[in-house]
Amino acid sequence: MFADVVGQLQVTVTLKNELMAGRIAHAYLFTGSRGTGKTTCAKILAKAVNCLHPVNGDPCGECEICRGVESGSVMDIVEIDAASNNGVDNIRSLREEANFTPAAAKYRVYIIDEVHMLSAGAFNALLKILEEPPVHVIFILATTEVHKLPATILSRCQRFDFHRIPPEDSADRLIYVTQQEGAELDRQAALLIARLADGAMRDALSLLDQCLGRSKQITVEVVNETAGLVGREHLFELTDAIKTKDSGRALEIIDQLHNASKDMARLCEEMSSHLRNLMLIKTTKDARGMIVVSDAEYESLTKQALSMPLSAILHGLDTMQSALEKMYRGGDRRIEFEMAMIRLCAPELDTSPEALIRRIEALESGVVRSARIGLPQKPNEKKAAPNGVPADLQEKSIPAEKAEENEKTASLLLQKSVQELQENAQPLAEWPEVLQILKNYSHVTATAFNGSTAYISGSYVLIDAPNEIAFRLLREQTQRDHMRRAIQQVTGKVYNLGPYKGRKAEKTTDPLAELAGLAESEGIPVIKK
Repeated sequence: MFADVVGQLQVTVTLKNELMAGRIAHAYLFTGSRGTGKTTCAKILAKAVNCLHPVNGDPCGECEICRGVESGSVMDIVEIDAASNNGVDNIRSLREEANFTPAAAKYRVYIIDEVHMLSAGAFNALLKILEEPPVHVIFILATTEVHKLPATILSRCQRFDFHRIPPEDSADRLIYVTQQEGAELDRQAALLIARLADGAMRDALSLLDQCLGRSKQITVEVVNETAGLVGREHLFELTDAIKTKDSGRALEIIDQLHNASKDMARLCEEMSSHLRNLMLIKTTKDARGMIVVSDAEYESLTKQALSMPLSAILHGLDTMQSALEKMYRGGDRRIEFEMAMIRLCAPELDTSPEALIRRIEALESGVVRSARIGLPQKPNEKKAAPNGVPADLQEKSIPAEKAEENEKTASLLLQKSVQELQENAQPLAEWPEVLQILKNYSHVTATAFNGSTAYISGSYVLIDAPNEIAFRLLREQTQRDHMRRAIQQVTGKVYNLGPYKGRKAEKTTDPLAELAGLAESEGIPVIKK
C-alpha cells in the first residue's frame, strides 16, 4: 500500500488521486536521494494499475494479480537495472517486447532503475517509444541524478520528487518495525538512527537490523557502538592541537592512529566532518538538528567551537578538503595528512589566504587574548569587584550632614569608574563576526549597530555606536540577551554590556541642552535660568 511509503505524502496522495480518477500517465519519473522509497513506490504503482479490486487507489493485495506480483509469477511487470543494461541493444529489445500485449495483467509495466546510467544511444532508443507509447505500456523511471537525463526524456514524463525523510517520521517507522520484531527501541535511539541515515529509510532499516543483532533492547549506547560513534576522542585531540598550535602532539596522534591501521583518507574525512560541526555551531542559532551526534558529544563540540575563532575552523576545513583531493590523486595519504596538520598548527608555514587571515586576526587581537587568559595584574592596577567597579570606588557610608558632599563624591566616583574602564579597554577584533551572528537572532538590531566598534574591559564589552537607536534597542531585555548570546558564541565568555566614551544607554539627552551647548561653542550668548 502507498501508506507503507514513509514521509512522501506529496507523491503518494497525488498517485492515489490519479488512480481513483482513472488518469494514468504512460510515463512516470521518480527522482530523489537514495533510500527514500522510489523503487518501493514504483512497485506499488505497478501493482495498483493492474489490481482487479483496488481500494481507494491502493492495491487490494488479495487478488491473483497482487499475489502474482508478490511471488514474481506475473511476467508483465519488468524491473530493469540501467546500470548493467545501459546499452542501445538492451533498450531496442525492450521496445520489441513492449509491442506485445500483456499476458495476464492489464498493463505491461517497465520499472527502469538508475535510468541516468543509460548511454546516449540508449536514451535515443527509449525516446522513440516514449514519443509513441503503446496503450498497454507504462514506464516508471527512477533516478538519483535527474540532471543527467536529457530534456527530451524529462518533458515526456510525469515527474515526482522524493524528499529526504524527516527524522521524526523515520523514528516512528523504526519503532513500529522494532515492535513487529518483538524488540524494544528507545525514542532517542530511534531519532539517532534516523539522523545517521540522513533521510534514507533504507539506510535506517539497515542500521536498525545491525542493532537488533547486538541487543533486543536498543538504546542510544547500542546505536553509538553499532554505528562507530564511540572512540572519536582523537578528533577532539587533533582539533585541540590546532587550537594550541602543538604540531608535535598532532603528529603523535597521527602516528598512534596509523599504527592502529586507521586509514588516513577516512581520518581526513572524519576531521572535515568534525570541523563542519564546529562551523555549524559557530554560525547558526541552533545547530542540534543538523549535527548527528549524541547529546554528550554535542556538548563537547559546543565547548570546543566556542573556544576557537571561525577563521581557524574555516582554514581547517579548506586544508582538509585540499589534502583529501591530493590523497585521491595518488599522493601518500599519511604524508598528506601530516603536512595538512602541520600547516594548521603553524599558519606561518601556509601561504593560503585562510592562513593569512588567521595570522592577521591573531596580531589584531593579541592584546585582547592575553587579557582573556588571566595575565597578572600590574602593581598599580586597581582590583575590580564582580560588577566591574574598582573595590576602592565602592559606595561607602557617609554621615547625613554631608549629603551634598556625598552626592558630588558619588558623581566623581562614577565618572572615575567609567574612565578607568575605558582606559583599560582593548578593541574587540571579532566584533564584525559578532554582528554577523547577531543577524541570526535579530536582523534589526544588527543593522542598527552598522559602523559600530566594541572594546573589552574586564567583564564588560563597551560598545561605541554612531547613533542612539542602537542603545535604545539594547534597553530591551530580549535584545540585550541576543547581543550577549552572539558575543558568547564568538568569544566563549559571557560579558556585561555598556556604552563607550561616556554614552548613557539608560538616559536620553535633552535636546534643549544640546542646542545650548552648540550655541555656546559658536560664541552665541545663552541666557540660563
